Amino acid sequence: MFSGIIEALGHVAAFERRGDDAVLTVEGGLDPAELVLGESIATNGVCLTVRTVTESGFVADLSLETLQRSTLGGLVPGARLNLERSLRVGDRISGHFVFGHVDTVGTIVSFEPEGEGQRLTISHPPEFGRYVADKGSVAVDGISLTVCEPEGNRFSIALIPHTLEVTTLGNRAAGDLVNLEADMLARYAHRALDTAR
Repeated sequence: MFSGIIEALGHVAAFERRGDDAVLTVEGGLDPAELVLGESIATNGVCLTVRTVTESGFVADLSLETLQRSTLGGLVPGARLNLERSLRVGDRISGHFVFGHVDTVGTIVSFEPEGEGQRLTISHPPEFGRYVADKGSVAVDGISLTVCEPEGNRFSIALIPHTLEVTTLGNRAAGDLVNLEADMLARYAHRALDTAR
């Protein structure tokens, strides 16, 4: 489980397809001396298991499900990555509960200047809209963000300068694809209402 508060920026050192699966090598951002075999690291919002610790990062396996449901299948060497190690008991949760289980892929529609920050608008598949609520939470590439102005198959987010500086969003543009994960509370609330009908 994660909080959606990005711990570090890393990059893709290698991405190798192996049939339906792939192997991702990540470098930078995290201290390899602190990484543990088998631990979970949210990588652009996708919960990955450390298969190997290297001198400068880690290696993880990507299943067909991960490749189909997220943007990780399109990674290329050098691409920047949002990284967050899993929460420990007693950690502060400054974002919201993020599981690293990506629901779908969205598309950046626009960045518009807003004060010292930016207003980011993202479009999403229609079925994801049931989890999007004004002032609710959503994880975008693993970043815990607050929704504003959801309308149809789009929602906006007000990005502060800090978020733009310490995550990959500062280097994104209209047309880029992003991983979206619904807030777990929204998911269970929808499921409960659906079951009650």
